[in-house]
Amino acid sequence: MPTRQRTYVLAGLLVLLVSLSMVLLSSVLATVFFAITVAYVLFPLSEWFVDQGLSKRIAAAVSTGIAFVAGSLVLLPLVFVVYRRRRDLFAFFVRLPDEILLSVGEFTYVVDVQAALVALRDGTADVAVGFASETPILALKAVLFTLLVYAMLWRPNAPSAVVYRTVPKPYHDVVSRFHKRLRSTLYAIYVLQAATAFGTFLVAWVLFALLGYNGAFALAVAAGILQFVPVVGPSVVILAIAAAKAVAGDAVGAVVVTVLGLTLVGFLPDAVIRPRLARYTTGMPASLYFVGFTGGILSMGLIGFIAGPVVIALLVEAVNLLAAEHGPTESS
Repeated sequence: MPTRQRTYVLAGLLVLLVSLSMVLLSSVLATVFFAITVAYVLFPLSEWFVDQGLSKRIAAAVSTGIAFVAGSLVLLPLVFVVYRRRRDLFAFFVRLPDEILLSVGEFTYVVDVQAALVALRDGTADVAVGFASETPILALKAVLFTLLVYAMLWRPNAPSAVVYRTVPKPYHDVVSRFHKRLRSTLYAIYVLQAATAFGTFLVAWVLFALLGYNGAFALAVAAGILQFVPVVGPSVVILAIAAAKAVAGDAVGAVVVTVLGLTLVGFLPDAVIRPRLARYTTGMPASLYFVGFTGGILSMGLIGFIAGPVVIALLVEAVNLLAAEHGPTESS
């Protein structure tokens, strides 16, 4: 039987090695975290394939392939829309004047369009060069992501077996509670994100159609896809349309699409759809979910829209467990 001192030494060694691993592997922690969350969500699908007669290896491979294809399909509509509207984009840039004069009351401001286009071109070139230089790293991360998802779907019980052997038996119920909370929260996050994107698409389609824009459907698709991009989101589409209106000399149209677009397309889905569904899917108050969502994005970037709500959900579960230890409170 292990002595208490030996257990403490091994636990300290584990903490030290985990800390060292997080420092050394900091560049891939987001990839590992994202792979774990995807594997959680895909596990029922993999189990369904097993029930249909596939081996665990094949079921894990098929589920991983479906996840990879589904993730790629998210970007295809946006690329297709840009490709279809490429002539309109080129024509828009050709029609741009050298300068735009903005007047508000007695104040006048001159926008040097050509200088802005040169800066945009240089910035785009820098992004393209940076992306090209990062391609090998991105490819390695994609391979790592795929292998991790496949491994977790093929041997889903391996991590839990290690955890249960490490954690003392009296605390196994705590691990189970955290596992259930984590699984339900991850399902809810992905469902919420998809529902919010779809709601953004519908609202944008109706708004652009009512305003009489050509290609309202394509613009709405772009707005819905950009809902998956934290912070920026569909506001890019709204501001681009407003800029086109302003350049064409339609100041009223630019103001109308900016106000209605940012309110109905940029703000309304996040403010209405996400909190209302969060109440029923994550099992936590909508305000706490929104705090986790916003704080996670601002602190961690793209991966934060998952990590933030997960941390808040586990915090809520820990509070519930602590409250349950003291039993129900007596009414005064």
